[in-house]
Amino acid sequence: MSVTSRYREAWEGFWREAPDEQGAVFWDAEPALTVARHLALFEPHLTEPGLPLVDLGCGNGTQTRFLAGRFGQVLGADLSAAALDHARAADPEGRAAYRELDASDKSAAQTLHAELGDANIYMRGVLHQCEPDDRRPLAETIATMLGGRGRAFIVEPSQAAGAILKELATSPSGPPRKLAPVLRHGIAPGAVSDEAVPGILTEAGLTVLTSGTLPLVTTEHTPDGTRIELPSVWYVVGRAG
Repeated sequence: MSVTSRYREAWEGFWREAPDEQGAVFWDAEPALTVARHLALFEPHLTEPGLPLVDLGCGNGTQTRFLAGRFGQVLGADLSAAALDHARAADPEGRAAYRELDASDKSAAQTLHAELGDANIYMRGVLHQCEPDDRRPLAETIATMLGGRGRAFIVEPSQAAGAILKELATSPSGPPRKLAPVLRHGIAPGAVSDEAVPGILTEAGLTVLTSGTLPLVTTEHTPDGTRIELPSVWYVVGRAG
């Protein structure tokens, strides 16, 4: 299974138009407020920190570059070639490697696992943006890439975040400047219930080792200058058995 051409084209269009500077995209918050907080929750559960680390859905690579400063081998993987162009341009020293990957494609996941072996995974806000039919294949890709030794940190906006985004999108003054391009390209977050996510993971052969809640920081602010934060749920998972 692979993603629809509409979905791929939506992401390509978004990233082709996205500015180069860090922080210009709605979710592109600085690593100190995002991945660094997540690693504090993730690292205690890594059984083999020396495994390759894959930033799945890396976008323009802001979080990937931070991860490359903490782990020996880091790969940023994304569906969008245009996103990876941004990531490579922002990483001229090549601290991380980058790979175009359709994470709903079983054969692509198997090929990458054959190349890297078991890997640890960091994934922020990807599942809720998937087409419904691609959610289970995405979870199966994670299971394939983890193998028997890897662990994954998955963080997704909660249902409550959907209500906040809907309110922002339908504001009488229009959506916030950085959210507007996301909506315009048709890649607004999908509705995945909080109860559904653990089921999607376990059906793909993953075990939820621990979970919790945490605000997901964005780069956008309300008119009064308050930074917009979205409620999120995070999971640390490993392959069952």
